[in-house]
Amino acid sequence: MRKFSLILLCAASLMFLAAAVPSPAAAQTTGSTSSGEKFLAAGIAFGLAALGAGVGVGTSGSAAIAAVTEKAEVRTTALIFVVLAEAIAIYGFAIAFIILGQS
Repeated sequence: MRKFSLILLCAASLMFLAAAVPSPAAAQTTGSTSSGEKFLAAGIAFGLAALGAGVGVGTSGSAAIAAVTEKAEVRTTALIFVVLAEAIAIYGFAIAFIILGQS
């Protein structure tokens, strides 16, 4: 898990570094974003939200199952935490549509 987080951190650093270095063609645009940049931004927004939701659901889901096996009364409370983690993916989906809907 630690190796995966290190690889993810390096990939994110390289991605931000590549975005920070402007290319000569990008400097000559009139200020409007191309559709390719919108699709890239929407993909990154939803992809990172889905990754966060997957980690959150995996962690809270396993803890919820362990809690329910010990005490069945906490089933609803445990389900709420799993649903809250899953809502992160829905927020990313909404942000992706907002990005694609801008003119």
